Amino acid sequence: MGGPAVMWIDDPGADVASLGGKVNSLSELASAGFDVPPAFGVTTHAFARFAEAAGLAGHVAAVTASLDLDDHEAVVAASAGIAGVIAATPMPTDLDEAIRDAYARLSTMTGADPVPVAVRSSGVSEDLDGASFAGQYETYLWVMGADEVIAHVRRCWASLFNPEVLTYRPGDGGAHAGVLPGMCVGVQVMVPARSAGVMFTMDPVSGDRSRIVIESCWGLGEGVVKGDVTPDRHRVDKVTMVIADRHVARKDVEYRFDETTGGVHALPLEEPRTAECSVSDDEVFALAALGKAIERHRGAPQDIEWAIGGDGALHLLQARPETVWTARHAEEAARRAAEGATSATTRVISAFLGVGKRTDA
Repeated sequence: MGGPAVMWIDDPGADVASLGGKVNSLSELASAGFDVPPAFGVTTHAFARFAEAAGLAGHVAAVTASLDLDDHEAVVAASAGIAGVIAATPMPTDLDEAIRDAYARLSTMTGADPVPVAVRSSGVSEDLDGASFAGQYETYLWVMGADEVIAHVRRCWASLFNPEVLTYRPGDGGAHAGVLPGMCVGVQVMVPARSAGVMFTMDPVSGDRSRIVIESCWGLGEGVVKGDVTPDRHRVDKVTMVIADRHVARKDVEYRFDETTGGVHALPLEEPRTAECSVSDDEVFALAALGKAIERHRGAPQDIEWAIGGDGALHLLQARPETVWTARHAEEAARRAAEGATSATTRVISAFLGVGKRTDA
């Protein structure tokens, strides 16, 4: 618990133990020279300090000890109770000051006051090869002001105990044994996206590694990530860098910041943008080149989130290992290896016994 409360993604010595999977990934990508918006992590050390001050481990252990994980209402109530403790516990003064100072530095770096940020949970098991909890914690967009950032950091900590998470890991020996899992919270400058989306450096439907698949929409990428906006889709040949096929969807809404409500919402799109492609061919090629570079850097297929600002600049928001087809390929390779070993053993035994030898009378 003696580590730093805040670490920047360009700090030397950043690691998963301090920053969790998601923010550590940003750190690694930034160090490799990719255009990642400025960000810092409220580290796992900060969460451990806060949890100790709140007596959180004991509270969680007591709540979950006799919790019937099949009783949905009881699980929801337990989750809400833990979140209430996290919301009500005073933030240790040094942690409060460290978060405020880091947020003020983001304002200075960007020239925006207040600077809009994304506040993202970054569990130690997120966005890693074989991760179990990726996508189960919380992300909040367009958060502005130090007070709001701190409030949303608390909400991200509370997402460690969302109903879905409590029921997803029964009897894991973690919180139930009085030891809390690690949680960092990333605070990253928002890109005021004209277009955004996801990219896979292999075809997520067929598993074809010769294809890059790009899905895009107008505005922020939430519509694509949540699946409630039908995206434009481009498949690019990874070798020739030619667009193999494309589908331009009708898009009736875009996610963007709404000044009247102070939040991000799906707002109506005006004509003719509903029928227009959200990315140009040049942007498709730039995205495909970025995807190839990240895959080459990491040595494995990637699932990438990106955004293009109003000025046309392309920004990398996140990249994680592709898991579905990679796992299938690993299983298939293991099966073939096992079959090969069995065949080799059979050949050795057959040769030893003389089975299959030709004998001439």
